[in-house]
Amino acid sequence: MERSVAARLVFKTAAETKVALAVSVARNAGYSSLDETLSVTSGESQVPVTELSDHHGGRFHYMEFAEPTEVTVEYTATVSGLAVPEEPNRMELIRYVRPSRYAESDRLLPTAYAEFGGLQGQELLHAVRNWVFSELRYVSGSSRGTDGAVETLLHRRGVCRDFAHLAIALLRSKDIPARLVAVYAPGLSPMDFHAVAEAYINGAWYVIDPTGLAPRESMLRITAGRDSSDTAFLSTVGGSLSLRELRVTAVVDGDLPVEDPTKLVAIA
Repeated sequence: MERSVAARLVFKTAAETKVALAVSVARNAGYSSLDETLSVTSGESQVPVTELSDHHGGRFHYMEFAEPTEVTVEYTATVSGLAVPEEPNRMELIRYVRPSRYAESDRLLPTAYAEFGGLQGQELLHAVRNWVFSELRYVSGSSRGTDGAVETLLHRRGVCRDFAHLAIALLRSKDIPARLVAVYAPGLSPMDFHAVAEAYINGAWYVIDPTGLAPRESMLRITAGRDSSDTAFLSTVGGSLSLRELRVTAVVDGDLPVEDPTKLVAIA
C-alpha cells in the first residue's frame, strides 16, 4: 500500500516562544520507503529545527522564537509498505492501564462494569467501540481542549479525540491497556488530523475508531501516548502562539479499504 500525506500550518508566535510540532509520520522498520520533506520558514528564512524521538516511533520537531513572528510549516510524505507490529514492554502495559489526564478510567469504573459486565478481549473491544459510537454525536467544535472522557460522556458529543478518550477510559477500567494515537486518515471527511484508540489484546495492539469516519487499514501513525496531552500536533513549551491556518491531506494509491468495524486491525 502506498499513502501520500501532507500538512500545512501557519501560526503566529509571541516573543520567547518554544514550540513542539508533531506532524511527521512515525518511523517503522516495516515501511519499504518513507520519502518526506519538512520546511519551517519565517518570512524568507528557514527556521532551525531539532528532531526529537518519542515513544512508538513518533517524532517531535522543536523550535524556538525569540521575537514574535509568523511561521509556515509544510510537510509531505509518501509511504510504501506496511508497518511491522510493535513489541510491547511490561512498563508500557502498566502505563496504559492507569488513569490519565483525559482518560479518567478510575471515575468510569462503575460505568464500564455496568455496561460491559464480564466481557473481555475481542468481544469487549468491539462492545466498547460500538457503545461509544452509538452514545456520542460527532459535532465539530463541540468540546473544549480541557474536556476529558467524563465530560464527554456527560455532554454525549465531541470530536475524534473525545470519542477516543472515552473508549480508552472504558477499556482501562476493564484492565485493558489502551492508548491514544494521532494519525493521518485517508478517507476522513472533513480532512484533518485524526485521533483513534489502540488496545492491547491477544498479545498485540489493535486500533478502534469509535467515530467510524475513516477506514483503519489505511491510517498512518504520527504519535501515540496516554491521551491527547502526549500527542498534540502543535504545542508550546514556553510562550504562546495562535494558529492561523491548518490544512491536511491524506490519500492512498488506488481504492480505499472497505471498513469492517468487526475486524481486528493494526495500524499499518
